[in-house]
Amino acid sequence: MAHIGGFTDGLDATEETQKICDEVKDQVQERTKKTYEEFRAIQYRKQIVAGANYIIKVYVGGFSYLCVKVYQHLDGVCEVIDVQDHKKDDTIIPF
Repeated sequence: MAHIGGFTDGLDATEETQKICDEVKDQVQERTKKTYEEFRAIQYRKQIVAGANYIIKVYVGGFSYLCVKVYQHLDGVCEVIDVQDHKKDDTIIPF
């Protein structure tokens, strides 16, 4: 459930969040200086602004996860804002 002006609670990833991950994968690899064979959206939180902010937990292989903060412009273009290392059981917390 969304809080006014805030992020939704954690939700299971959807086809839409996977498409966002596919779009920003190169940006994430550039920021982290790593190459990811796997890049699968697991969970996400969303905030509606002039566009949308997403924080997406992404499985990147082995025991590794990332939290990727993405801004989706009103025209649909996605931009990575930040990337953090994450663990499987970590809760998605806005950053």
